[in-house]
Amino acid sequence: MAKRDYYEVLGVPKNADAGAIKKAYRKIALKYHPDRNQGDSSAEEKFKEAAEAYEILSSADKKARYDRFGHAGVGGNSGGFQGGMTMEDIFSQFGDIFGNDSPFDSFFGGGGGGTRTRRSAGQKGSNLRIKVGLSLEEISKGVKKKIKVKKQITCNTCTGSGAKDKNSVSSCTTCGGNGYVRQVKSTFLGQMQTTVACPTCNGTGSMVTANCQTCKGEGRNYSEEMIELEIPAGVDESLQMSMRGKGNAGLRGGPAGDLILKFEEKVHEQLTRDGQNVIYELYLNFADAALGTSIEVPTLENRVKIKVPPGTQAGKLFRLKGKGFPHVQGYGKGDQLIHVNIWTPKKLNSEEKTLMERLKEMPNFKPQPGKSEKGFFDKMKDYFN
Repeated sequence: MAKRDYYEVLGVPKNADAGAIKKAYRKIALKYHPDRNQGDSSAEEKFKEAAEAYEILSSADKKARYDRFGHAGVGGNSGGFQGGMTMEDIFSQFGDIFGNDSPFDSFFGGGGGGTRTRRSAGQKGSNLRIKVGLSLEEISKGVKKKIKVKKQITCNTCTGSGAKDKNSVSSCTTCGGNGYVRQVKSTFLGQMQTTVACPTCNGTGSMVTANCQTCKGEGRNYSEEMIELEIPAGVDESLQMSMRGKGNAGLRGGPAGDLILKFEEKVHEQLTRDGQNVIYELYLNFADAALGTSIEVPTLENRVKIKVPPGTQAGKLFRLKGKGFPHVQGYGKGDQLIHVNIWTPKKLNSEEKTLMERLKEMPNFKPQPGKSEKGFFDKMKDYFN
């Protein structure tokens, strides 16, 4: 199912400032918070949806990419670059959205009403950034790729806990294994009971008494992982995508970081890219340009034959409609522009020189002032205007 527009989710216009975006998110988060809607899966999904929208629109960089490329620009397309946010992600990232003195602290603490899962004691893993080389043909169609990524992965021996064995993990004595403790705070509404993560075990409910010998208590090891990428058609080098949780594994069972993908266009032997358009430099000899001809030219899909009319001038642009790159959001395709160049031989034999001397004296072979073709860049300007 396709994701909803993030501005629609938060109910704000595209020109909303950071304050308006935060205010809108806070309002929706309160309305659909699981502690207020226990057992309501629909409310929980709306809560997650709002958090994901806020994550993107509250970041100037992510918001700019989203405004330009939509969900694909921030890895949130339905194709699967960025999965939905988990409750742990939300509470770890946006727990302070209401401020420390708010009576709603318990909504964003370690757990409330038994609905919150225990948090990890470890630190979140770092993000990884890699470049993915793509040919112009791959960009035009979209492609699936498998790549090997060297990174920190969860330790197989202790499954990320950092403990030597199950006997090396004991219940936290502070919270009794619950992972959270209750506190009473004085607010402008009076005294309110809040639930916060246990300061001793950081919300896990357990303590490690002996470290795993394989990972030395870190809960992770350095290794390689094969990752499958599904890259949509139309991406370019200004676009980056993220795969949530595919970065370095966290320390002692902490959540993994993200894998940030940057794209690099490989040089094509015959074609170049200009936005959504493809440029091909066609070289004709003088005779073909004067007499006209049919010639095959390469495209992103195959070779096609075009007709060159008699009297074609250098700088002429032919257009193959729809033979360019698709928009990354699927709105139409660019064209292929064929720029004509007249090939001038550098060396002539005596017979060729004699023929050229005869031709240049003929009336039709003399330049006619005021009737010259526009230059290439002037033509490009006219084309795009």
